[in-house]
Amino acid sequence: MDRRETVEVFRERLTDVIERSGLSRSAFAASAGLDRSTLSQLLSSNNDRLPRAETIAAIAAAQQVSVDWLLGLSQIDQEGINIMGQPLEIESGAGSPVDERLIRWHAEAEGYKIRYVPSTLPDLLKTEAVTRYEYRDYAPISPERGLEQASHRLEYSRRPETDLEACCSFQSVQDFARGHGIWGDFPAESRHEQLLAMMSLIDELYPAFRWFLFDGLQRYSVPVTLFGRQRAAAYFGNMYFVFNSTEHIRVLNRHFDELIRSAVIQPTDVIGFLERLLSDVK
Repeated sequence: MDRRETVEVFRERLTDVIERSGLSRSAFAASAGLDRSTLSQLLSSNNDRLPRAETIAAIAAAQQVSVDWLLGLSQIDQEGINIMGQPLEIESGAGSPVDERLIRWHAEAEGYKIRYVPSTLPDLLKTEAVTRYEYRDYAPISPERGLEQASHRLEYSRRPETDLEACCSFQSVQDFARGHGIWGDFPAESRHEQLLAMMSLIDELYPAFRWFLFDGLQRYSVPVTLFGRQRAAAYFGNMYFVFNSTEHIRVLNRHFDELIRSAVIQPTDVIGFLERLLSDVK
């Protein structure tokens, strides 16, 4: 971040800390050993300078938050953590990229752009038949639970403030249409219905939802979801790698930017691509 952005983030987070403390501004300033006028200056939208290091440290110590969080260097606000040791969390039991943690993370990122690379098809576009097929042999998540969660994702995408981007290889969509790989036992009629459903939903949800398709021979990505500035979660089959540090989130956003820049099928062309695939369904 440049200096101006850092100052803005500091001001936003200082305001948040004051509100969470439940103290008046005078009492808050006293708790951190500051003058009331100094605090007012730090909160002013006209202020373009960060306070001295000892002032930031005093605020962090008084309110039990981390200096890195106050400065926008981390999304973790607790004091006393080892920032170099905590930018990555590993959460087990991730039997599917659709579970309650993702629902919670989506809610926490409300108002921010959410970007993701799906493991198969974008969850919000899946028909009931596809969801039941994917979860038919998976004990931890029943097809009914998978349907409930997929429905939640679709309803989320219909909110007016939603901003969603998905990106995957066009070959993975071709494999679905042709019944290749994991889709070998999935009936052609159901694949045909899924393509039609995707075309309808893409038309309905655009531009709040945008789907980019890249060439899988040129690019690759593990399934990953970027929840605005809050966190990023990469999916590894039975676990999530959850990134909380601002720098890691920024790097993964650059990775997603590269996928979009290399997309050979843009969101406005996806419906036409799916329409052409209808003839591949056999």
